[in-house]
Amino acid sequence: SSSSSSTSNDEDTFKILIATDIHLGYLEKDAIRGNDTFVTFDEIMKQAVQNEVDFVLLGGDLFHDNKPSRKTMHCCMEVMRKYCMGDRPIIFEILSDQAVNFSHSKFPWVNYLDSNLNISIPVFSVHGNHDDPTGADGLCAIDLLSCAGLINHFGRSRSVEKLEISPVLLQKGNTRIALYGIGSIPDERLYRMFINNQVTMLRPREDEDGWFNLFVIHQNRSKHGATNYIPEQFLDDFLDLVVWGHEHECKIAPVRNEQQLFYVTQPGSSVITSLSPGEAVKKHIGLLRVKGKKMNLQKIPLQTIRQFFIQDVTLSEHPDLFSPEQPNVMLKVMDFCQEKVEEMLEEAERQRLGNSLTPEKPLIRLRVDYSGGFEVFNTMRFSQKFVDRVANPKDILHFIRHREAKDNIKEEGMDFEAILSHPTSEVLQLRVEDLVKEYFQKAEKNVQLSLLTEQGMGKAVQEFVDKEEKDAIEELIKYQLEKTQRYLRERRVEATEEKIDEEIRQFRDSKRNTAEEDEEVQEAIIRAKAHRDRSDSVRDDDLNLSDEPADIAVESDEASTSAPTIRGRGRGSRGTSRRGRVQMYVPCGKGLIYHTVLTASVIIMGVF
Repeated sequence: SSSSSSTSNDEDTFKILIATDIHLGYLEKDAIRGNDTFVTFDEIMKQAVQNEVDFVLLGGDLFHDNKPSRKTMHCCMEVMRKYCMGDRPIIFEILSDQAVNFSHSKFPWVNYLDSNLNISIPVFSVHGNHDDPTGADGLCAIDLLSCAGLINHFGRSRSVEKLEISPVLLQKGNTRIALYGIGSIPDERLYRMFINNQVTMLRPREDEDGWFNLFVIHQNRSKHGATNYIPEQFLDDFLDLVVWGHEHECKIAPVRNEQQLFYVTQPGSSVITSLSPGEAVKKHIGLLRVKGKKMNLQKIPLQTIRQFFIQDVTLSEHPDLFSPEQPNVMLKVMDFCQEKVEEMLEEAERQRLGNSLTPEKPLIRLRVDYSGGFEVFNTMRFSQKFVDRVANPKDILHFIRHREAKDNIKEEGMDFEAILSHPTSEVLQLRVEDLVKEYFQKAEKNVQLSLLTEQGMGKAVQEFVDKEEKDAIEELIKYQLEKTQRYLRERRVEATEEKIDEEIRQFRDSKRNTAEEDEEVQEAIIRAKAHRDRSDSVRDDDLNLSDEPADIAVESDEASTSAPTIRGRGRGSRGTSRRGRVQMYVPCGKGLIYHTVLTASVIIMGVF
């Protein structure tokens, strides 16, 4: 079923608008770039109307933040109501059991069949890793839109051990589509599920070869580690087209996987969230036409995307212009860099001519390799020259240096100062759990984790950082302590320090890379939310009973500029220092086990 232009606009042809990684709310407080995501989302949905599509298919990360601001949520709902509601008839039907497809919803049916709603363009979406379900109720921002009748959220899974994907079955005339989807799952967990044959994609009972099988996934496609991605070969070979979300580089032209014989399209993001080469590729959305088993994907370039130009220079490759020994070499290098930035600005202006929708100020990034004895200069002073001409004046320059000799390099700890010296946009790309893992790989033996696994600890810290689950780390430790105490009591371990340590080590190692490890983190998050709710309730009672002003950390949309004391924002933690929670004693028989487990999390919190 290769791409074919024979698909035309008739009663048998599905027209589907495809987009992924819209990241609504990204940098919403930035004076220059704050509205970029909202303007482009409006353009995307306007294209859906102009092309008279049957439905819109989103591949995850509609929102940039797990808890979008009111402004972001309002803008999203405004655009969806503007373009998705109306009297235009919908001429395809759903054949599958919607109670299965939308079982997590209180309204388990597609929105356009709801008698209380007037939908002209349905939107189907999986969730991404930025807007994934969290908390005891397992809700995400897309669930709010689903409850409001603006979106159809599919691809949800509640099990951490196995995955059964039941397709949404659609029919228009003689064309039938089986729409499969998986909302974002931690890559290592999903990888393990595939390896253990715990992922099942259900096929329609009737004429299973007569369906066009469309699959939406939001995972790492490129390899970031041994199991930190999903190989295309893991996916079933009966699929016809895979829409791959999460990866931001636009590779929207369908590419055939010669082993599995399906096609993969990677639409990429519709906003630039990192100043990296992949984001500099022209951004598109796709108009997919499906007729029978044939498809055609038309690329639609987005006009409202802010321009982005990136260039690499290596100073040592220009000996005719300067050398490290020259006097005033830094001034010469600065002039050289200024010239390169000017060239990119001139190119941006040329390309912008005639397109009134393109934002005026481009994003510019010059990566300067200064290895070979060169020195860096003050980037802030350099940036001042372009403050009125670029959208990212604070991080135009990025200095990099390749290590010249890797011999005789001694084992060293993590250089957190080096991490902090990176531009903010790069620090934000770091994976928290990877930092935790790297820390413990390089840490001294006396600060190694003796109770928690590195992966479990990393996930708990990630919940703390990304999802603002303030008590996730503490609750994970408490839960692990309880389980370990229970395990030691059941084993009737001899109360000597050596025996206890050995049993604990075996208990910890038995959980590595298993579903039990994931379940423990989920249990900790549930406990953290319950603890937070209790704290809020107690604090409300305090407010009702006391006339004295309380020490309350007020939750605000504005960035905090207070002193670095870590507080639970509006969680009733009364400014308790996180470090004060580090040390814990565990009674066990006649012995007393002493653990210091939060060293890494304290350091990681310092980074963020």
